[in-house]
Amino acid sequence: WPIRYGLRPAERTGEMAMHHLSPLLKQASQVCVDHGEGSWLVDTDGRRYLDFTSGIGVTSTGHCHPTVVAAAQAQVGRVIHAQYTTVAHRPMLELTDALAERMPEGIDSVAFSNSGSESVEAALRLARQATGRANIIVFDGGFHGRTMAAASLTTSGTKVRTGFHPMMAGVEVSPFPHAYRYGWTEEEATAFALRELDHILKTRTAPSDTAAMLIEPVQGEFGYYPANKAFMQGLAERCRQHGILLICDEIQAGYGRTGRFWSHSHFDVTPDIVITAKGLASGFPLSAIAASEALMSKGLAGSQGGTYGANAVACAAALATLEVIDSEQLVENAAHQGELLNERLHGLKERFPMIDTLRGKGLMLGMEIADDFRTPRGDLAARLTSAAEAQGLLLLRCGTEGQIVRWLPPLTVSSAEVDEAVARFTRAAEQVAA
Repeated sequence: WPIRYGLRPAERTGEMAMHHLSPLLKQASQVCVDHGEGSWLVDTDGRRYLDFTSGIGVTSTGHCHPTVVAAAQAQVGRVIHAQYTTVAHRPMLELTDALAERMPEGIDSVAFSNSGSESVEAALRLARQATGRANIIVFDGGFHGRTMAAASLTTSGTKVRTGFHPMMAGVEVSPFPHAYRYGWTEEEATAFALRELDHILKTRTAPSDTAAMLIEPVQGEFGYYPANKAFMQGLAERCRQHGILLICDEIQAGYGRTGRFWSHSHFDVTPDIVITAKGLASGFPLSAIAASEALMSKGLAGSQGGTYGANAVACAAALATLEVIDSEQLVENAAHQGELLNERLHGLKERFPMIDTLRGKGLMLGMEIADDFRTPRGDLAARLTSAAEAQGLLLLRCGTEGQIVRWLPPLTVSSAEVDEAVARFTRAAEQVAA
Protein backbone atom coordinates (compact mmCIF):
# COMPACT_ATOMS: atom_id res chain seq x y z
CA TRP A 1 0.00 0.00 0.00
CA PRO A 2 2.86 2.54 0.32
CA ILE A 3 3.02 2.70 -3.50
CA ARG A 4 -0.69 3.43 -3.61
CA TYR A 5 -0.25 6.44 -1.34
CA GLY A 6 2.59 7.93 -3.35
CA LEU A 7 5.52 7.21 -1.04
CA ARG A 8 8.94 7.50 -2.63
CA PRO A 9 10.99 4.28 -3.10
CA ALA A 10 13.29 5.18 -0.20
CA GLU A 11 10.23 5.37 2.03
CA ARG A 12 8.99 1.93 1.01
CA THR A 13 11.61 0.04 2.95
CA GLY A 14 10.89 -2.66 5.46
CA GLU A 15 11.27 -0.10 8.25
CA MET A 16 8.78 2.31 6.64
CA ALA A 17 11.03 5.31 7.26
CA MET A 18 8.23 7.87 7.13
CA HIS A 19 5.92 6.02 9.51
CA HIS A 20 6.61 4.89 13.04
CA LEU A 21 3.21 3.67 14.15
CA SER A 22 3.32 0.74 16.55
CA PRO A 23 3.18 -2.60 14.72
CA LEU A 24 0.53 -3.71 17.21
CA LEU A 25 -1.93 -1.25 15.67
CA LYS A 26 -3.46 -2.92 12.64
CA GLN A 27 -5.75 -0.99 10.31
CA ALA A 28 -8.87 -2.83 9.17
CA SER A 29 -8.54 -1.39 5.66
CA GLN A 30 -5.83 -0.17 3.29
CA VAL A 31 -7.37 3.28 3.00
CA CYS A 32 -5.36 6.42 3.78
CA VAL A 33 -7.91 9.21 4.21
CA ASP A 34 -7.55 12.71 2.80
CA HIS A 35 -10.94 14.08 3.82
CA GLY A 36 -14.50 13.11 4.66
CA GLU A 37 -17.95 14.46 3.95
CA GLY A 38 -21.16 13.01 5.36
CA SER A 39 -21.24 9.25 4.81
CA TRP A 40 -18.19 9.35 2.55
CA LEU A 41 -14.42 9.21 2.96
CA VAL A 42 -12.03 10.24 0.19
CA ASP A 43 -8.55 8.73 0.08
CA THR A 44 -5.29 10.35 -0.99
CA ASP A 45 -5.86 9.17 -4.56
CA GLY A 46 -9.30 10.79 -4.68
CA ARG A 47 -11.25 7.54 -4.46
CA ARG A 48 -14.54 7.78 -2.59
CA TYR A 49 -15.72 5.20 -0.06
CA LEU A 50 -19.08 4.83 1.61
CA ASP A 51 -18.10 4.72 5.28
CA PHE A 52 -20.38 2.31 7.14
CA THR A 53 -18.00 2.19 10.12
CA SER A 54 -18.44 5.78 11.40
CA GLY A 55 -15.11 5.44 13.21
CA ILE A 56 -16.69 2.61 15.26
CA GLY A 57 -19.82 4.64 15.86
CA VAL A 58 -18.12 7.96 16.61
CA THR A 59 -19.02 10.19 13.64
CA SER A 60 -22.72 10.21 14.49
CA THR A 61 -23.45 13.31 12.40
CA GLY A 62 -21.28 12.12 9.53
CA HIS A 63 -17.86 13.37 8.57
CA CYS A 64 -17.29 17.09 9.01
CA HIS A 65 -20.89 18.18 9.45
CA PRO A 66 -20.88 21.94 8.73
CA THR A 67 -22.63 22.79 12.01
CA VAL A 68 -20.11 20.82 14.06
CA VAL A 69 -17.15 22.18 12.08
CA ALA A 70 -18.34 25.77 12.54
CA ALA A 71 -18.83 25.32 16.29
CA ALA A 72 -15.38 23.79 16.73
CA GLN A 73 -13.70 26.45 14.59
CA ALA A 74 -15.37 29.25 16.55
CA GLN A 75 -14.37 27.72 19.88
CA VAL A 76 -10.73 27.27 18.82
CA GLY A 77 -10.58 31.04 18.41
CA ARG A 78 -11.90 31.64 21.95
CA VAL A 79 -10.23 29.10 24.20
CA ILE A 80 -8.95 25.61 23.38
CA HIS A 81 -8.18 24.22 26.81
CA ALA A 82 -9.79 25.48 29.99
CA GLN A 83 -9.03 22.77 32.53
CA TYR A 84 -12.38 22.04 34.09
CA THR A 85 -11.33 21.49 37.69
CA THR A 86 -9.44 24.80 37.53
CA VAL A 87 -11.93 27.05 35.72
CA ALA A 88 -15.40 26.65 34.26
CA HIS A 89 -16.29 27.44 30.65
CA ARG A 90 -19.58 28.05 28.90
CA PRO A 91 -19.58 25.06 26.45
CA MET A 92 -19.14 22.66 29.38
CA LEU A 93 -21.89 24.25 31.46
CA GLU A 94 -24.31 24.37 28.53
CA LEU A 95 -23.51 20.78 27.65
CA THR A 96 -24.26 19.53 31.17
CA ASP A 97 -27.69 21.19 30.91
CA ALA A 98 -28.32 19.74 27.45
CA LEU A 99 -27.31 16.24 28.53
CA ALA A 100 -29.40 16.41 31.72
CA GLU A 101 -32.46 17.18 29.56
CA ARG A 102 -31.92 13.94 27.66
CA MET A 103 -31.16 11.69 30.61
CA PRO A 104 -33.67 9.37 32.29
CA GLU A 105 -35.76 10.91 35.03
CA GLY A 106 -33.78 11.70 38.15
CA ILE A 107 -30.36 11.78 36.46
CA ASP A 108 -29.17 15.36 36.61
CA SER A 109 -25.42 15.42 37.30
CA VAL A 110 -22.63 14.91 34.76
CA ALA A 111 -18.87 14.28 34.98
CA PHE A 112 -16.66 14.35 31.89
CA SER A 113 -13.64 12.36 30.73
CA ASN A 114 -11.94 11.79 27.37
CA SER A 115 -12.66 8.17 26.44
CA GLY A 116 -15.20 5.47 27.07
CA SER A 117 -12.71 3.50 29.16
CA GLU A 118 -12.11 6.47 31.44
CA SER A 119 -15.81 6.96 32.02
CA VAL A 120 -16.30 3.26 32.70
CA GLU A 121 -13.64 3.52 35.38
CA ALA A 122 -15.26 6.69 36.75
CA ALA A 123 -18.60 4.88 36.98
CA LEU A 124 -16.96 1.94 38.74
CA ARG A 125 -15.22 4.25 41.21
CA LEU A 126 -18.47 6.10 41.95
CA ALA A 127 -20.41 2.86 42.45
CA ARG A 128 -17.90 1.49 44.92
CA GLN A 129 -17.57 4.73 46.86
CA ALA A 130 -21.30 5.44 46.94
CA THR A 131 -22.31 1.97 48.13
CA GLY A 132 -19.29 1.01 50.22
CA ARG A 133 -19.37 -2.33 48.41
CA ALA A 134 -16.57 -3.88 46.36
CA ASN A 135 -17.97 -6.24 43.74
CA ILE A 136 -19.26 -5.57 40.24
CA ILE A 137 -21.36 -7.95 38.15
CA VAL A 138 -20.83 -7.74 34.39
CA PHE A 139 -22.36 -9.82 31.63
CA ASP A 140 -20.74 -12.32 29.32
CA GLY A 141 -19.72 -10.72 26.03
CA GLY A 142 -19.57 -7.15 27.27
CA PHE A 143 -16.90 -4.76 26.03
CA HIS A 144 -16.09 -1.85 28.35
CA GLY A 145 -12.58 -0.73 27.39
CA ARG A 146 -8.84 -1.37 27.48
CA THR A 147 -7.59 0.30 30.66
CA MET A 148 -7.04 -1.91 33.70
CA ALA A 149 -10.45 -1.75 35.37
CA ALA A 150 -12.33 -1.51 32.06
CA ALA A 151 -10.43 -4.51 30.66
CA SER A 152 -11.18 -6.44 33.85
CA LEU A 153 -14.87 -5.83 33.16
CA THR A 154 -14.59 -6.92 29.51
CA THR A 155 -15.40 -10.44 28.33
CA SER A 156 -16.06 -9.95 24.60
CA GLY A 157 -12.70 -11.52 23.77
CA THR A 158 -9.26 -12.12 25.18
CA LYS A 159 -7.36 -9.52 23.14
CA VAL A 160 -7.69 -6.77 25.77
CA ARG A 161 -6.87 -9.13 28.67
CA THR A 162 -4.22 -11.56 27.44
CA GLY A 163 -0.77 -10.80 28.84
CA PHE A 164 -2.28 -8.16 31.11
CA HIS A 165 -2.94 -10.29 34.20
CA PRO A 166 -3.61 -10.30 37.04
CA MET A 167 -6.85 -8.49 36.36
CA MET A 168 -8.68 -6.34 38.89
CA ALA A 169 -10.41 -8.30 41.64
CA GLY A 170 -14.07 -8.04 42.54
CA VAL A 171 -15.58 -8.81 39.12
CA GLU A 172 -18.19 -11.53 38.60
CA VAL A 173 -19.42 -12.48 35.12
CA SER A 174 -23.05 -13.49 34.62
CA PRO A 175 -24.62 -14.87 31.42
CA PHE A 176 -26.20 -12.58 28.82
CA PRO A 177 -29.20 -13.98 26.88
CA HIS A 178 -27.26 -14.94 23.74
CA ALA A 179 -30.05 -16.99 22.22
CA TYR A 180 -28.21 -17.54 18.93
CA ARG A 181 -25.03 -18.75 20.61
CA TYR A 182 -26.87 -21.14 22.90
CA GLY A 183 -29.19 -22.38 20.17
CA TRP A 184 -32.21 -21.56 22.34
CA THR A 185 -35.26 -19.36 22.06
CA GLU A 186 -35.03 -15.85 23.47
CA GLU A 187 -37.28 -16.92 26.33
CA GLU A 188 -35.10 -19.92 27.19
CA ALA A 189 -31.90 -17.87 27.08
CA THR A 190 -33.44 -15.14 29.25
CA ALA A 191 -34.72 -17.57 31.87
CA PHE A 192 -31.31 -19.23 32.01
CA ALA A 193 -29.45 -15.92 32.35
CA LEU A 194 -31.67 -14.70 35.19
CA ARG A 195 -31.42 -18.06 37.01
CA GLU A 196 -27.64 -17.92 36.79
CA LEU A 197 -27.60 -14.34 38.02
CA ASP A 198 -29.59 -15.39 41.08
CA HIS A 199 -27.16 -18.28 41.58
CA ILE A 200 -24.19 -15.89 41.45
CA LEU A 201 -25.82 -13.67 44.07
CA LYS A 202 -26.13 -16.74 46.31
CA THR A 203 -22.73 -18.28 45.68
CA ARG A 204 -20.10 -15.78 44.49
CA THR A 205 -21.06 -12.24 45.47
CA ALA A 206 -23.67 -11.61 48.14
CA PRO A 207 -25.95 -8.66 47.41
CA SER A 208 -24.47 -6.89 50.43
CA ASP A 209 -21.04 -7.09 48.73
CA THR A 210 -22.29 -6.06 45.26
CA ALA A 211 -21.98 -2.42 44.30
CA ALA A 212 -23.38 -2.51 40.76
CA MET A 213 -24.40 -4.43 37.69
CA LEU A 214 -22.82 -3.04 34.51
CA ILE A 215 -24.31 -3.89 31.12
CA GLU A 216 -24.34 -2.88 27.48
CA PRO A 217 -28.09 -2.93 26.67
CA VAL A 218 -27.03 -3.72 23.11
CA GLN A 219 -23.66 -5.47 23.11
CA GLY A 220 -21.11 -4.14 20.65
CA GLU A 221 -17.81 -5.96 20.18
CA PHE A 222 -19.18 -9.41 20.97
CA GLY A 223 -21.56 -9.35 18.04
CA TYR A 224 -24.36 -6.76 18.26
CA TYR A 225 -26.60 -8.71 20.58
CA PRO A 226 -29.52 -6.70 21.97
CA ALA A 227 -30.82 -7.56 25.41
CA ASN A 228 -34.58 -7.82 25.82
CA LYS A 229 -37.22 -6.31 28.07
CA ALA A 230 -37.67 -9.33 30.33
CA PHE A 231 -33.94 -9.59 30.97
CA MET A 232 -33.30 -5.89 31.54
CA GLN A 233 -36.31 -5.54 33.80
CA GLY A 234 -35.17 -8.63 35.68
CA LEU A 235 -31.83 -6.91 36.34
CA ALA A 236 -33.53 -3.69 37.41
CA GLU A 237 -35.82 -5.57 39.80
CA ARG A 238 -32.90 -7.36 41.47
CA CYS A 239 -30.95 -4.11 41.73
CA ARG A 240 -33.87 -2.37 43.43
CA GLN A 241 -34.44 -5.28 45.78
CA HIS A 242 -30.82 -5.39 46.97
CA GLY A 243 -29.71 -1.76 46.74
CA ILE A 244 -27.40 -2.54 43.83
CA LEU A 245 -26.73 0.19 41.24
CA LEU A 246 -27.65 -0.45 37.60
CA ILE A 247 -25.08 1.02 35.20
CA CYS A 248 -25.86 1.15 31.48
CA ASP A 249 -22.85 1.38 29.17
CA GLU A 250 -24.28 3.43 26.29
CA ILE A 251 -20.89 4.16 24.74
CA GLN A 252 -21.62 2.55 21.37
CA ALA A 253 -25.37 1.93 21.41
CA GLY A 254 -26.44 5.29 22.85
CA TYR A 255 -26.93 8.71 21.33
CA GLY A 256 -29.59 7.68 18.84
CA ARG A 257 -27.82 4.79 17.19
CA THR A 258 -30.48 2.16 17.93
CA GLY A 259 -33.43 4.37 16.93
CA ARG A 260 -33.93 5.60 20.51
CA PHE A 261 -31.73 8.22 22.11
CA TRP A 262 -30.61 5.67 24.73
CA SER A 263 -30.62 1.97 23.94
CA HIS A 264 -31.84 1.05 27.44
CA SER A 265 -35.11 2.89 26.73
CA HIS A 266 -36.11 0.04 24.38
CA PHE A 267 -36.50 -2.06 27.53
CA ASP A 268 -38.33 0.37 29.86
CA VAL A 269 -35.68 0.46 32.57
CA THR A 270 -34.12 3.42 34.37
CA PRO A 271 -30.43 3.04 35.21
CA ASP A 272 -28.71 4.70 38.14
CA ILE A 273 -25.65 5.62 36.06
CA VAL A 274 -25.38 6.20 32.30
CA ILE A 275 -22.03 6.08 30.49
CA THR A 276 -21.73 7.81 27.12
CA ALA A 277 -18.93 8.53 24.63
CA LYS A 278 -18.36 7.77 20.90
CA GLY A 279 -21.15 9.71 19.11
CA LEU A 280 -21.23 12.36 21.84
CA ALA A 281 -19.05 14.90 20.01
CA SER A 282 -18.98 13.71 16.38
CA GLY A 283 -15.33 12.70 16.51
CA PHE A 284 -13.84 14.90 19.22
CA PRO A 285 -12.61 12.96 22.28
CA LEU A 286 -15.22 13.32 24.99
CA SER A 287 -17.04 10.96 27.34
CA ALA A 288 -19.24 11.31 30.38
CA ILE A 289 -21.01 9.59 33.21
CA ALA A 290 -24.34 10.84 34.49
CA ALA A 291 -26.18 10.06 37.72
CA SER A 292 -28.43 11.81 40.18
CA GLU A 293 -26.80 14.60 42.14
CA ALA A 294 -27.55 12.65 45.32
CA LEU A 295 -25.64 9.63 44.02
CA MET A 296 -22.76 11.71 42.66
CA SER A 297 -22.44 13.39 46.05
CA LYS A 298 -21.67 10.04 47.66
CA GLY A 299 -18.39 9.83 45.76
CA LEU A 300 -15.21 11.04 47.42
CA ALA A 301 -13.87 14.54 46.85
CA GLY A 302 -11.21 14.57 44.15
CA SER A 303 -12.26 11.22 42.70
CA GLN A 304 -13.45 12.79 39.41
CA GLY A 305 -11.52 14.96 37.00
CA GLY A 306 -8.63 14.76 34.56
CA THR A 307 -6.37 17.08 32.62
CA TYR A 308 -8.25 17.05 29.34
CA GLY A 309 -11.77 16.19 30.50
CA ALA A 310 -14.50 18.54 29.24
CA ASN A 311 -12.14 20.09 26.69
CA ALA A 312 -13.75 23.32 25.50
CA VAL A 313 -13.56 22.50 21.78
CA ALA A 314 -14.91 18.99 22.34
CA CYS A 315 -17.79 20.39 24.42
CA ALA A 316 -18.62 22.94 21.70
CA ALA A 317 -18.66 20.13 19.14
CA ALA A 318 -20.90 18.06 21.43
CA LEU A 319 -23.39 20.93 21.73
CA ALA A 320 -23.43 21.25 17.95
CA THR A 321 -23.91 17.49 17.67
CA LEU A 322 -27.05 17.69 19.78
CA GLU A 323 -28.25 20.63 17.69
CA VAL A 324 -27.87 18.54 14.52
CA ILE A 325 -29.49 15.47 16.10
CA ASP A 326 -32.53 17.56 17.01
CA SER A 327 -32.82 19.75 13.92
CA GLU A 328 -32.29 16.91 11.44
CA GLN A 329 -34.28 14.36 13.49
CA LEU A 330 -31.42 11.91 13.45
CA VAL A 331 -32.84 9.57 16.08
CA GLU A 332 -35.92 9.12 13.92
CA ASN A 333 -33.71 8.76 10.85
CA ALA A 334 -31.70 6.03 12.57
CA ALA A 335 -34.91 4.11 13.27
CA HIS A 336 -36.19 4.56 9.71
CA GLN A 337 -32.93 3.84 7.90
CA GLY A 338 -32.23 0.97 10.28
CA GLU A 339 -35.49 -0.69 9.25
CA LEU A 340 -34.61 -0.19 5.59
CA LEU A 341 -31.07 -1.54 6.03
CA ASN A 342 -32.34 -4.54 7.99
CA GLU A 343 -34.89 -5.28 5.28
CA ARG A 344 -32.29 -5.05 2.52
CA LEU A 345 -29.79 -7.24 4.38
CA HIS A 346 -32.44 -9.86 5.14
CA GLY A 347 -32.97 -10.04 1.38
CA LEU A 348 -29.28 -10.90 1.01
CA LYS A 349 -29.59 -13.54 3.73
CA GLU A 350 -32.02 -15.45 1.53
CA ARG A 351 -29.53 -15.32 -1.33
CA PHE A 352 -26.22 -16.06 0.41
CA PRO A 353 -26.23 -19.04 2.82
CA MET A 354 -23.03 -17.83 4.52
CA ILE A 355 -25.15 -15.06 6.10
CA ASP A 356 -26.53 -17.11 8.97
CA THR A 357 -28.42 -14.45 10.90
CA LEU A 358 -28.84 -10.72 11.39
CA ARG A 359 -29.42 -8.91 14.67
CA GLY A 360 -29.23 -5.51 16.28
CA LYS A 361 -31.32 -2.37 16.46
CA GLY A 362 -31.50 0.77 14.35
CA LEU A 363 -28.20 1.56 12.66
CA MET A 364 -26.31 -0.99 14.73
CA LEU A 365 -26.67 -4.27 12.85
CA GLY A 366 -24.52 -7.38 12.93
CA MET A 367 -24.35 -10.01 10.20
CA GLU A 368 -23.23 -13.44 11.43
CA ILE A 369 -21.14 -15.30 8.85
CA ALA A 370 -21.15 -19.07 9.37
CA ASP A 371 -21.17 -22.38 7.54
CA ASP A 372 -24.03 -24.86 7.26
CA PHE A 373 -23.33 -26.11 10.78
CA ARG A 374 -23.35 -22.61 12.34
CA THR A 375 -19.59 -22.70 12.74
CA PRO A 376 -18.29 -19.09 12.76
CA ARG A 377 -16.41 -18.23 9.57
CA GLY A 378 -14.15 -15.31 10.33
CA ASP A 379 -12.18 -16.09 7.18
CA LEU A 380 -15.25 -15.54 5.00
CA ALA A 381 -16.18 -12.38 6.90
CA ALA A 382 -12.65 -11.05 6.27
CA ARG A 383 -12.98 -11.80 2.57
CA LEU A 384 -16.34 -10.05 2.52
CA THR A 385 -15.07 -6.83 4.11
CA SER A 386 -11.99 -6.86 1.86
CA ALA A 387 -14.12 -7.36 -1.24
CA ALA A 388 -16.49 -4.63 -0.04
CA GLU A 389 -13.54 -2.25 0.32
CA ALA A 390 -12.60 -2.98 -3.27
CA GLN A 391 -16.17 -1.98 -4.17
CA GLY A 392 -15.82 1.28 -2.27
CA LEU A 393 -17.64 0.29 0.93
CA LEU A 394 -15.95 0.30 4.33
CA LEU A 395 -17.18 -2.18 6.93
CA LEU A 396 -15.74 -3.60 10.15
CA ARG A 397 -15.85 -7.01 11.77
CA CYS A 398 -16.28 -8.12 15.36
CA GLY A 399 -17.11 -11.31 17.30
CA THR A 400 -14.84 -13.89 18.91
CA GLU A 401 -13.76 -15.22 15.51
CA GLY A 402 -14.12 -11.96 13.61
CA GLN A 403 -17.19 -13.55 12.05
CA ILE A 404 -19.57 -10.61 12.44
CA VAL A 405 -19.79 -8.02 9.68
CA ARG A 406 -21.07 -4.92 11.40
CA TRP A 407 -23.12 -2.19 9.77
CA LEU A 408 -22.60 1.14 11.51
CA PRO A 409 -23.32 4.09 9.18
CA PRO A 410 -23.65 7.66 10.47
CA LEU A 411 -27.07 8.68 11.78
CA THR A 412 -27.30 11.08 8.83
CA VAL A 413 -27.27 8.25 6.26
CA SER A 414 -29.87 8.51 3.48
CA SER A 415 -32.03 5.82 1.91
CA ALA A 416 -30.08 6.22 -1.32
CA GLU A 417 -26.82 5.61 0.54
CA VAL A 418 -28.27 2.54 2.27
CA ASP A 419 -29.28 1.11 -1.10
CA GLU A 420 -25.90 1.97 -2.61
CA ALA A 421 -24.06 0.31 0.28
CA VAL A 422 -26.14 -2.86 -0.04
CA ALA A 423 -25.58 -2.91 -3.82
CA ARG A 424 -21.81 -2.68 -3.31
CA PHE A 425 -21.88 -5.36 -0.65
CA THR A 426 -23.95 -7.61 -2.92
CA ARG A 427 -21.24 -7.43 -5.58
CA ALA A 428 -18.66 -8.26 -2.92
CA ALA A 429 -20.69 -11.24 -1.68
CA GLU A 430 -21.07 -12.53 -5.23
CA GLN A 431 -17.28 -12.53 -5.60
CA VAL A 432 -16.74 -14.34 -2.30
CA ALA A 433 -19.48 -16.90 -3.02
CA ALA A 434 -18.19 -17.62 -6.55
